[in-house]
Amino acid sequence: MNKVYKDFTFEAAHFLPHVPPSHKCRHMHGHSYWVRVTVRGIVGPETGMLIDYSDISKVFEAKVFDVLDHKMLNDIKGLENSTSELLAMWIWHRMSEFPLFSVEVKETPTAGAIYEGE
Repeated sequence: MNKVYKDFTFEAAHFLPHVPPSHKCRHMHGHSYWVRVTVRGIVGPETGMLIDYSDISKVFEAKVFDVLDHKMLNDIKGLENSTSELLAMWIWHRMSEFPLFSVEVKETPTAGAIYEGE
């Protein structure tokens, strides 16, 4: 079994409505999000590839980037409580046409979440 990944970035604002009022993330703020989409499967005997990176990019751009970039995440259906954990799950479901292994979302260089399916 092989795994390949493609990394992406987007900019967005959000707030966390379910944390205590004193929590800094309760207030609207923005992040430069970093996302890694990892696909798993068998390498094709003719192509020598599991998947073409451009195929991952096309779907990500249409189903994720165009929906999230420079947006208020809390205004998007399913992301009303836009934690990194829930964002990774939301992206997974949008990219489900691929045999995904994981979706990783980082909201800062040192903090993020990884979703590996249900």
